[in-house]
Amino acid sequence: MVGNQRNVETTNLNRCWKVIAMDKKKICVMGLGYIGLPTSAMFAAHGCKVIGVDVNEEIINALNKGEITIEEPYLDIMVQAAVTSGNLIADTKPHEADAFIIAVPTPITEDKKADMSYVVAATEAIVPYLRKGNMVILESTSPPGTVEELVVPILQKSGLKIGEELYVGHSPERVLPGKILWELVHNNRIIGGINRISSEKICELYRIFVRGEIYLTDVRTAEMCKVVENTFRDVNIALANELAKICERMGIDVWEVIELANKHPRVNLHQPGPGVGGHCLAVDPWFIVEKAPDLAKIIELSRKTNDGMPQHVLSRIDEILKDIGGVKRVSILGITYKPNIDDLRESPIVELIELMDKREEYEVRVYDPYVKNHKYRAKDLIEAVDGSDLVVLAVHHDRFKHLPLDDMARVMRNRIIFDTRNFLNKEEIEGKGFRYILLGNGANK
Repeated sequence: MVGNQRNVETTNLNRCWKVIAMDKKKICVMGLGYIGLPTSAMFAAHGCKVIGVDVNEEIINALNKGEITIEEPYLDIMVQAAVTSGNLIADTKPHEADAFIIAVPTPITEDKKADMSYVVAATEAIVPYLRKGNMVILESTSPPGTVEELVVPILQKSGLKIGEELYVGHSPERVLPGKILWELVHNNRIIGGINRISSEKICELYRIFVRGEIYLTDVRTAEMCKVVENTFRDVNIALANELAKICERMGIDVWEVIELANKHPRVNLHQPGPGVGGHCLAVDPWFIVEKAPDLAKIIELSRKTNDGMPQHVLSRIDEILKDIGGVKRVSILGITYKPNIDDLRESPIVELIELMDKREEYEVRVYDPYVKNHKYRAKDLIEAVDGSDLVVLAVHHDRFKHLPLDDMARVMRNRIIFDTRNFLNKEEIEGKGFRYILLGNGANK
């Protein structure tokens, strides 16, 4: 174990970058999702030979033609260039390489435990290809202890001495969808090795493209840092969501409360909303709860608070439409877990729709310009709101900032808009004869 290792000097890191770039390192990336694919493309763009591995043949076939199956700004250009240069190829099985990066999903099970089956499968798959001097880096977000307790025992089957002949560690990503390529390069990065030399070897590898600071530590600390970063945000959002419900009951506007409270120099309240989604905030805190359920009380309660927001939004919809008889048509604008991307992972809006599906009094229509396939998807916004009793602004995509209110007014049955993000212009909406309702504002219920 290495504790509180200091960041390697910048001059040494630059020297490592030059040597590795000339050596044309060969890297095998296990998993070609939202992290694995951009990471593969980034290494390939910096002169490395990269083999991207995935069990999904559709992804493999697309990638080998220079195409991508996810949306991320400029990623298609980088991938096409990497494939054309011959630096990036895809396969359904690993190849021998200098470094193996595991970037597979780590979802949660129904009982809120980490599903490590993808990590296990990926680790077992690379064992026959490991050679002396290789590196194995887990990028997948995992409960603290995963590398030492799960990954290392599998790697030992290679017969290589861990930490001496095979360098192992964890280097979690810290990127924002929509800005992944920029943040891969410029964000600070944490690397935790099972020993000092593992940390340093992995640091040298990532210095091929990372321009932010790289901090070295032990592997468990690195694993904990990743889940704590997302837990911090989840807990603070839970506070905002709890305040939103309290303000609704008390006839107060939570958005004004937050704005004014944040004028305090040491207060930075987060924003409420219809729930928390994504592969990080909605999942990672459970990894801490799993490891210390008797202690992680605030973390668990925060998760439950945020998980309960889709039901709260449905309760507000019930209240808004209580005087409308028969089947009520509700139009949902946006179903991704955050704005301006196509990612549906753990989206609270998907859960909201599933809850409404179980209620016979609701007919749901959906419009999201970033999502191509959904059973309730309308071809455009006007079709989605045609005959609608209520429009729910669920995701604050930029394209929704200025709604075609005149056209909407002509086709809606009841002119009501429920803004769950404090995103729309109340004066503009009410000026067109709509009733405007804001989540967390008890004064306009």
